[in-house]
Amino acid sequence: MNDNSGVSGNKLSPRIIPRDAHTMSRQQVSPNALRVLYRLKDAGFQAFLVGGCVRDILLGRTPKDFDVATNALPEEVRHLFRNCRLIGRRFRLAHVIFGQEIIEVATFRSSGAPSLDDEPSHDEEAESDDRESDSDESVVADEEPIVASEHRVLDAGGRILRDNIYGSIDDDVWRRDFACNALYYNIADFSIWDYVDGMADIAARRLRLIGDPVTRYREDPVRMLRAARFEAKLGFELDAASLAPIDEHGGLLANVPPARLFDEINKLFLTGHGRASLPVLRRHGLLRVILPAVEDFLVRHPGSPVEKLLLNGLANTDLRVQSDKPVTPVFLFALLLYGPIAAYIETLPRERWDDPQSILDGCDRALRQAHQRVTIPRRIALGVREMFALQPRLENPRGRRALRLLEQSRFRAAYDLFLLRAQVGMAAPEVARWWTDLQAASPEQREALASRLGSGGGGRDAADESDALGAGGDSAGTGPDGRRRRRRRGGRGRRRGGAGARVD
Repeated sequence: MNDNSGVSGNKLSPRIIPRDAHTMSRQQVSPNALRVLYRLKDAGFQAFLVGGCVRDILLGRTPKDFDVATNALPEEVRHLFRNCRLIGRRFRLAHVIFGQEIIEVATFRSSGAPSLDDEPSHDEEAESDDRESDSDESVVADEEPIVASEHRVLDAGGRILRDNIYGSIDDDVWRRDFACNALYYNIADFSIWDYVDGMADIAARRLRLIGDPVTRYREDPVRMLRAARFEAKLGFELDAASLAPIDEHGGLLANVPPARLFDEINKLFLTGHGRASLPVLRRHGLLRVILPAVEDFLVRHPGSPVEKLLLNGLANTDLRVQSDKPVTPVFLFALLLYGPIAAYIETLPRERWDDPQSILDGCDRALRQAHQRVTIPRRIALGVREMFALQPRLENPRGRRALRLLEQSRFRAAYDLFLLRAQVGMAAPEVARWWTDLQAASPEQREALASRLGSGGGGRDAADESDALGAGGDSAGTGPDGRRRRRRRGGRGRRRGGAGARVD
């Protein structure tokens, strides 16, 4: 195996795998990516496909994005493509735009240049100038940057803040995170260049950091989250040398800019492998660092209905991604914060569980706690509040008011959450079925369904069988400690017809 104990100063010759010795074909590559590759080649530049797209094709998967590496400078790329824009402040990148598809073109970087993630999210503005400045150049408060060289700036913990040196392909390989992501497909002769035994790692389904793991994690702690993400996505096993330092150095994630952690959480849970990501994060102790209140709740209430709701919700989200349906961080954070919200509400007197203000107070408290580590944009925080605020009204539909509820912008997300609650016994299944029937009905049928409710409120008796947001226990009606909660037959909560505090 190639010696890659460091990431600077290494000069290795690649193992060049000819076309007849590997399974990658141009037929598996986006036509737009091929256009970019051939135009660069015809202009006299080197042009390679690199990163996750090469790995996925070799694994028999369909890549989502295609990234190109070249010795052409960003300005030279822009000169070749009228449909190109340059982004990034720390390190310039070229985006060649073909309608909805964006081919990212990166100039070869020096061996120590920071990784911008081998699989960038092209459908977000995460790489705009302002966002990249916030994410990649932010310095921890009261921390003096260290100028390591003319071009490189580190923080006191060794994290790279700025690095703007171009290099050759021999340098570029060392700034990549994992060996399986460091394969280069050469459009000139259709060969694959392998510097760090990435082909062997793919065959062994092994995830291995390039270079010294401790150094790489200290340079960029987010690499630990990317390790968890690739482990969940690919089903690879993190090798022992890459795994060992995570336990000791996971706390470095607390120094990462919160906006960048928000992006990483979205990549972990909203790209089709969220259900698998959660146990991986917990096993490596990383969930406790980025969302400590969520981990604390899951530790205190193992196997609770809330944990089942979270896992079911993440599985449903994965199915939506696989079906090319839209997913939203609003729903994701409603799932993740459900436990902390419910736990707060169940600390209140039972008669306040059904109070909408108690529910909103629980949302605000959980959002503030999460915001200490992860930036949650205001629009997402407001969406979470609206989803939970609608739960009491979904528990207790009332005549024509139920029809008006269908027009609410957050109705669908709140309804999906209500269905999850019903599946794990924290809401009445018959009420959930009524809402499902109502949405499928014609206008005349909706009027009939609503009129049957009358003014007394349909579903209240059934809803009473499950306290609205139930934080823990083995079934509805139990609190975090698993003991049965004694139900009041009167009081403010019942008169208001609310859903109760329990975040079912």
